[in-house]
Amino acid sequence: MELDGAGLTCARVHEAAYGGARVAIASLDRARAAWATAQELTGPVYGRSTGVGANRDVLLEGGGLDLLRSHACGAGPRVDPGRARAMLVVRLNQLLAGGSGVDPGVCEALAYAINHGFTPPLRTYGAIGTGDLTALSTTALCLLGELPWDGAEPVDEEPPLYPLASSDALPFISSGAATLADAAIAVHRLRTLMEAAIGVAAMSFAAVDASAEPLAAVVQEARPHPGQAAVAAALRGLVSHEPSTRVQDPYGFRAFAQVHGAAVDALGRAVTAIETDLNAATENPLFAGSLAWHNGNFHSAPVALALDALRPALVQAAQLSAARLATLMDPAYTGRLPFLADRPGASGMLILEYVAQDAVAELRHLAQPVTTGTAVVSRGAEDHAGFATQAARHTLRCLEPLEVVLACERTAAARALDAPAPDRPLTADLEASRRALTGA
Repeated sequence: MELDGAGLTCARVHEAAYGGARVAIASLDRARAAWATAQELTGPVYGRSTGVGANRDVLLEGGGLDLLRSHACGAGPRVDPGRARAMLVVRLNQLLAGGSGVDPGVCEALAYAINHGFTPPLRTYGAIGTGDLTALSTTALCLLGELPWDGAEPVDEEPPLYPLASSDALPFISSGAATLADAAIAVHRLRTLMEAAIGVAAMSFAAVDASAEPLAAVVQEARPHPGQAAVAAALRGLVSHEPSTRVQDPYGFRAFAQVHGAAVDALGRAVTAIETDLNAATENPLFAGSLAWHNGNFHSAPVALALDALRPALVQAAQLSAARLATLMDPAYTGRLPFLADRPGASGMLILEYVAQDAVAELRHLAQPVTTGTAVVSRGAEDHAGFATQAARHTLRCLEPLEVVLACERTAAARALDAPAPDRPLTADLEASRRALTGA
């Protein structure tokens, strides 16, 4: 996978994190240009010749490495190696985009770490959406040899080391790379789930003989939302177009394209926001045009707001899946016994409604916005926070409950399309449905 500071996508981040892809650097030209600019400047430059935060007006000489040591503090569970590797990929790509002023030699060290299975020992807590300072400081200390890398055992390669200069410290950590990595992983996996959900809905349509009339092209052209039209077109190709005996079906079927399509649109907007920042110079200061530009490009508001809009959309999609599940339990729609049981009075698949509603409740909790809060730190010098870190973390956590809801619907639809079966534990059926959704 070639990185050039411009073409990184969420799918490629995921592939580098979990698919074993190796990275190659296309060009260091922009990184070298920013570094050359930084070397030529005189006078106060934030983080290079001054302290940071409330210490921005304090002139310092050679205090950068102490900045890394003071900021390498995280708490909570360890971040899994895939997410840590994704962070390295994102930061490397940002450095290749130029503007950081970091010694370009560090890019080769990051590529070596990625390609040889070395990851920094990251912890969950320590960022508020204004830069992943703890994660990147920990990474910098690994490069300096002051902290050990995590790596697969046995390790045949020497751990990557690089003698970061004091002036490299703040520029290296001035990034939300860990947050963006989590966000990219989340939306890539969500795209897979949202596409799979259309196939699940098609199974439910077939199980209850739902009308395809709401999916008609003329209906979609009357209200041209892109996601709605795309979902309707995909489902039209999967369902029967024979006339239904019912005038109208419940919303879970009749409004599927509208609700699921809205979630697809929200997902698309989130991908756009994330991929913009994956290939952006979010540096402060930004070294460009022979000057150092002090700015707020590190602020994560665009990504945080996009993710805050996405999670409620996922809840609506899950609620509609749970509604279709309820319809599958109703003999008025399936022509089967209640709960798809094999004999009168048996519980059949009733418990799936409990499992699905538990998962929907979890999604509702995770959908609460993080961007309505803020934080003031560093003696008021940093007086707002985007909390994209929390938005990305919550979006990652949405994957499991959404998958469970869709698996419940798929399991019931498969039973409705097959012969009734005696009561038995459904855990294995649910797990099989989850694997089918994710292609695992």
